[in-house]
Amino acid sequence: MIEYLFSPYESYSWTDILLEVLGVAFGLLSVIFSKKNNVLVYPTGMISTAIFVCLLFKFGLLGDMMINAYYFIISIYGWYIWTLKVDPIHVTPITYTTKKEHKISVLIFLASIVFVTIVYHVFDKWTSWTAYVDTITTAIFFVGMWLMAKRKVENWLYWIVGDLISVPLYFYKGLTLTAIQYLIFTIIAYFGYRAWIRYQNNSVIKA
Repeated sequence: MIEYLFSPYESYSWTDILLEVLGVAFGLLSVIFSKKNNVLVYPTGMISTAIFVCLLFKFGLLGDMMINAYYFIISIYGWYIWTLKVDPIHVTPITYTTKKEHKISVLIFLASIVFVTIVYHVFDKWTSWTAYVDTITTAIFFVGMWLMAKRKVENWLYWIVGDLISVPLYFYKGLTLTAIQYLIFTIIAYFGYRAWIRYQNNSVIKA
């Protein structure tokens, strides 16, 4: 089994392998910091996504490449929101998604589907079932990133669903380390969801 999972790496350059290891390491750090409600989620995440933009372009996963490019950009916005003070002492708190934000989430999801579909058509990448899966995961992660930047509890639900779909996708594409990363992401996201519920409940009690 181990030989089967890691056999694709025989054809990879050492540069690609090293980049994937670094991308996975910083990605794990980013999710751990997110679970802890620590703003370091953004600088570590930006390093990881910059690495994966290069790797994913090479492997033809344009949707996930755009996820990482989008994450890099929205990280700047998220970094600002997470450090924005709502009063002289407190920064933007963790809250639940409002009805309006749920509607915006649906619009972001649908717009992402359309956008990624157009990109795949332009680059003529509809060559495998992975392209369709990649389109769905891209839309899910786009919503999750936006909600995380807004510090909404429900962002973790999107991460859990997207991560679970990504695990077999990356195994199939031969990026075993990345697939393992997403499996770990799923576990961390579950505990992150529970942790943010506690953070939110505690903030309500203190208020």
